[in-house]
Amino acid sequence: MQTGASGRLRYNGRLLFTNPLSRFFVTAPVVSLSPTPSSLLPDVAHDAAALARPLDWVGMERIALPLRIADGAGSTLQVAASVDVGVDLRDADARGIHMSRLYLRLQQAFASEAVTPAGLRRVLQDCVESQQGLSGSARLALRYDHLLQRAALASGNSGWKRYPVTIEATLADGHLRVALSLSVEYSSTCPASAALSRQANADRFANDFATARPLSSEMVQDWLASERGLAATPHAQRSRAEVRVELRPAFDELPVTALVDALEAALGTPVQTAVKREDELAFAELNAANLMFCEDAARRIAATLSAEPRVERYDATVSHFESLHPHDAVARVSGCNTA
Repeated sequence: MQTGASGRLRYNGRLLFTNPLSRFFVTAPVVSLSPTPSSLLPDVAHDAAALARPLDWVGMERIALPLRIADGAGSTLQVAASVDVGVDLRDADARGIHMSRLYLRLQQAFASEAVTPAGLRRVLQDCVESQQGLSGSARLALRYDHLLQRAALASGNSGWKRYPVTIEATLADGHLRVALSLSVEYSSTCPASAALSRQANADRFANDFATARPLSSEMVQDWLASERGLAATPHAQRSRAEVRVELRPAFDELPVTALVDALEAALGTPVQTAVKREDELAFAELNAANLMFCEDAARRIAATLSAEPRVERYDATVSHFESLHPHDAVARVSGCNTA
């Protein structure tokens, strides 16, 4: 493609465009600029720091990254994640860290292999070394939605359910600490309300059959199956358990799926995915078998986490989003597991 002094634009000898104003202007020569080598560009991060002092953490938050996560069935899934990364700034006179180095080192850090404690250690050590003596510690937080396929209770169907997960990892003076935070949702039926409902049902039964003689099992069964057989129902609500565990360093995996399974089994009434009538019946039966206050739920979670060999310390908060009240019922529990 050529542009003549007359303002004509030609391509392979063909005239494509003529600028009618070209006779009034002088065509300037095209100047090709070579990029300045990065080593010659100014870098004010090397300037002396005003009010010099060390900083606890410097870095970036909410970086978009792909993660490869173990699915608990021997395979992996790639998920979208939001990642925080930071290092300490130990050199009090240094104005700043090499932030772009942290960003670039994360770009493919977790895309090709599943996130493991060993992999987290390698990435964190690389972050420290990228600072060339400015830092001695590094930290990561990886947030994503963990997808698990859950079977229906009775129908044979299944569906996907998401569990918000945060992986926290800190490398300080060569020591790695890893923590997992996750939440599970479940149904909670109030024991007090259930007792009152049973009393209301018993009172109605006594009133309806006060003069019924003889009383056959068929009559009672028909009454129970009728609308008269349900004088009151206990209140129930969706609830959530938010759990944070610090993991022991002896294990080489992140037990996300195992922890979710254990917590849902302990609570007994996890919210469902695919639901047909037979599944809803089974769910109602589970709720009747697992009446619980928020205190009961917190104790179930504590008992489960206390028996988990991979957990060193745990903190849990359960919230029952009350259908009876305009506020929530909340319980918190924490503990340390002995070696």
